[in-house]
Amino acid sequence: MKAAIDAITAASRATTGRVLVAIAGAPGAGKSTLAEALAEQIAGAAVVPMDGFHLDNRVLEQRGLLARKGAPESFDAAGFVNMIARLRRGEEVVIPVFDRPRDIAIAGARVIGPDQRVLLIEGNYLLLNAQPWAALAGFWDLTIGIEVPLEVLESRLVQRWRDHGLDGAAAVARAMGNDIPNARRVVEGSALADVVIRQG
Repeated sequence: MKAAIDAITAASRATTGRVLVAIAGAPGAGKSTLAEALAEQIAGAAVVPMDGFHLDNRVLEQRGLLARKGAPESFDAAGFVNMIARLRRGEEVVIPVFDRPRDIAIAGARVIGPDQRVLLIEGNYLLLNAQPWAALAGFWDLTIGIEVPLEVLESRLVQRWRDHGLDGAAAVARAMGNDIPNARRVVEGSALADVVIRQG
């Protein structure tokens, strides 16, 4: 984590405006954990998760994507890019937040104010080399990537679904049928980060 803090500090010194830090990695890599830990160490920092831009389950069902929830096409990617552009301009921005236990995104759940100068934006597809995600590249002051071996991700993702109440077989099916394919898309299709943190 020290390398990340040092890099964020350097990025902060290089600009007088907001500092946008992308924290990217596969599902289960530990993005949220890292972002929250960094926010505790950095004055004026706020965490901005990508997950608030999940499309609602009813929309996903209409589009035949419910079983692929969490894949790049299951997000309002254009809306997310627009939010990042507004944050880049230093505006106060009201953002949606994903309620994981209820499996829904809640609109207008948080406010990012102009006094929150360092924004730690975390999500799976922040460095994806596919449109519209690739349009994000010009907004970042710093990118941090978390790399975790696939077998470690598999174990974490199965346990995540078990923690949400699925039995062993259902947890494995959910992780291997959706999360791991999404993880491979992140690993194989993302740009190299400025700072790489290897775990596992």
